[in-house]
Amino acid sequence: MTPHPTIDDTLAELVEEFDLLGDWEGRIEYVIELGKGLAPLPDADRTEAAKVPGCAAQVWLAVRREDDRLRFSADSDSALSKGNIALLLRLYSDRRPAEILAFDARAALDRLGLPSALTRQRANGLNAMVGRIRDAATASAQ
Repeated sequence: MTPHPTIDDTLAELVEEFDLLGDWEGRIEYVIELGKGLAPLPDADRTEAAKVPGCAAQVWLAVRREDDRLRFSADSDSALSKGNIALLLRLYSDRRPAEILAFDARAALDRLGLPSALTRQRANGLNAMVGRIRDAATASAQ
């Protein structure tokens, strides 16, 4: 069995990828491409309860607990929001709640240069997505 990469390993991969992209326009295009790779979200997960409040676009985030890990699936009606949530899923999905809660998402996103490349409203939405993921981890850790 292949060892599971840590959240820090995954962040390091993303930092390398983002560094290769150079300017913020390239990074935003890359984020949008990440969103295109998201698996379709089942209609059963497109509920009011799964909606992430505070996003400019509609964003749905579903969480399932499998063994001791949380698996997230998501979708959005906006290409950029869909890319943002895809990036967060790459970091957070299939992790233990304690690993999610110990990870400093704000510092990680700053290392990627993402919040500064987004409008304030989009950056707030990104923070709301992280908040929803952390809330799920907190609920599962109890």
